[in-house]
Amino acid sequence: MAEIDIQEVYRLESPEQALALLNPLRAEILRILSEPSSASEVGRQLGEAPQKINYHLKALEKVGLIRRSGTRQVKNLIEVLYQSIARTFIIPESFGWPEETVSKLKEQGALRHLITLSERMRSDALRLMEASDEAEEVPSATMETEVYLPDEADRQAFIRDYAEAMKALAEKYRTPDKKNGYRVLMAVYPEPEQGGNL
Repeated sequence: MAEIDIQEVYRLESPEQALALLNPLRAEILRILSEPSSASEVGRQLGEAPQKINYHLKALEKVGLIRRSGTRQVKNLIEVLYQSIARTFIIPESFGWPEETVSKLKEQGALRHLITLSERMRSDALRLMEASDEAEEVPSATMETEVYLPDEADRQAFIRDYAEAMKALAEKYRTPDKKNGYRVLMAVYPEPEQGGNL
C-alpha cells in the first residue's frame, strides 16, 4: 500500500469539483480518505453498502479529488485503495455561483475542517501523554463557552470580531524564535441540539 502525500489545503480548480462536494456523503468519504481506504472500509464506517460507496468514489476520482493509492488482496478479492488529495478544500469566488450555493459549500467545508482539527488535536494529545513522564505536567489549556447569536447580522459580527481578536493575539506572541512552539486551535459552531441553525 502506497500512502500519498496529501495537501493540507486544496483550492478547487473547476465547478465540477465543487459540485461533487455538494453531496454530504461525499464530504464524509473525503474525510475518511485522509488515510488510504477501500470502498468496503469506508462503507463499514459510514454504514453504507460498498456498491453505493463505489459509485461516489468513481465520481470523486473523475473530478480529481481522490486518487488510487494501491491495491490489497482480501481473500479472493483485490480491493482498490483510494486517498483524498487534501484535508481541506477551498471554493474560489470566481466560479460565479449563487451566494446560497457558495454558502452551503463553505459551511460543509468548514465543518469537515472542524472534524479534521478535532481528530488532529486528539492525536496530538495522545502523543504528548505517551511521550511525557507520568509525573510531568504538559503545559496546555482549554476554554469552552457559549454565546447567543439570534440573527445573521449578529453571527457575522461575532465571527469578524472573534477572528480579529485571535489574529491580534497570535501576532502579539509570534516571534522569529521557532523553539517551544504551541498549536492553537479555534472553532465556532452552532449547538447541534438546536438544529444546527447557521
